[in-house]
Amino acid sequence: MTAGMGRSQKRVLSALAVAASWSVVFVGAAQPAAAAGVQSKQWYLSALQAEEMWKFAAGEGVKIAVIDSGVNPSTASLKGQVLQGMDATGAPGEETDDYDGHGTTMAELIAGTGKGGGLKGLAPGAKIIPLRVSDTAFQKKHSVNANETADAIRAAADSDAKIISMSVSSEFSTPREREAAKYAESQGKIFFASVGNNAESDNKDHYPASYPQVVGVASADQSGKVSKYSQNGNSVNIAAPGDSIPYWCDNSFQSYCDGDGGTSAATAIASASAALVWSAHPDWTANQVLNVLFDTAGRDWEKGTLSKYLGHGLIRPAMNILKGKGDPGDPDISPLTEERTGGSPAPNSTPSASESQQPAQNENADKVDETVSAGDTEAAASDGGVPLGLLVGGIAGVAVLGAVAFAVVRRRGAA
Repeated sequence: MTAGMGRSQKRVLSALAVAASWSVVFVGAAQPAAAAGVQSKQWYLSALQAEEMWKFAAGEGVKIAVIDSGVNPSTASLKGQVLQGMDATGAPGEETDDYDGHGTTMAELIAGTGKGGGLKGLAPGAKIIPLRVSDTAFQKKHSVNANETADAIRAAADSDAKIISMSVSSEFSTPREREAAKYAESQGKIFFASVGNNAESDNKDHYPASYPQVVGVASADQSGKVSKYSQNGNSVNIAAPGDSIPYWCDNSFQSYCDGDGGTSAATAIASASAALVWSAHPDWTANQVLNVLFDTAGRDWEKGTLSKYLGHGLIRPAMNILKGKGDPGDPDISPLTEERTGGSPAPNSTPSASESQQPAQNENADKVDETVSAGDTEAAASDGGVPLGLLVGGIAGVAVLGAVAFAVVRRRGAA
């Protein structure tokens, strides 16, 4: 299956992405004082105006299914935040037995309270439903359920979770997993998945991010540039912070390590962003929440077109929560497929990519991509690139030179 098939949005390839820097999304907004320890390294919380958003919405009433290596509910930051879930591996252990710390990191990035000096989640009012699946290292030690990811997705779809966050992926698609992704959409869930961290090597499509019903999340750095490792292509729908984000070093849960959270962390942060918007608008459907996230994303290109590196742009939930921006649109039409979530075509919808040729790509943008990837931004600007300096959503922005993209495995993200 080609990534993005069935999506009718026009894609743009410009890597000279002039989007609002995280730190100037809200001009003149006060930046909170840096927290001690690991929280002082969560740069994106101030950039996204988390403290200001929490005065109005913190994810209350929203449950998020985290499909990963398991979630340890006993860390100081997650006590009281984790609900009953499911182990889909079929191997010894439970969903609360995190075999390497990755899933617990994702859960803390979403809903951690920050107590005990741990990671503070972007949506600390949300709750986590853990679903454990294996990675390659785990599979070398244990015999696992061959259909574990499909089973985990279906279990998440049948749960009380509004959002599914999956920071593990594979280069291989299966019919059962594809049908599970469709089922999750039919159950009214928003399904976020990481696009992968192998842009500098094979840059292959990863699943479930490449299914039409799934929001593929790319990673961005502190300046708003797409991370050099973040995979790019038709599976990218939106970008979230992923660089320089701490994570649990291992399953002993003794210390955090410095490094890149990758598209794994970006997926968790995108999921938390959706939880914030949904908690502020509890009567909205998944389609409306996602419409607003896409509508308010920071970008320098035409609304409704997608960059293969940043998708709709940099995620900015505060644009809705603090400024009331964003059009929720039709509650029954998916902004991913432009079809009714029941499966029927949207009124006056254009043919999907699977029914017609894929959107034409801009030759100048191709040249810009190649030039910027090589680091020659001046040449890119003179070769059909986007002019630097922009007002994004009526708010002063800064030039952000988008280079390449980010990744994740079943393989997981960089963390």
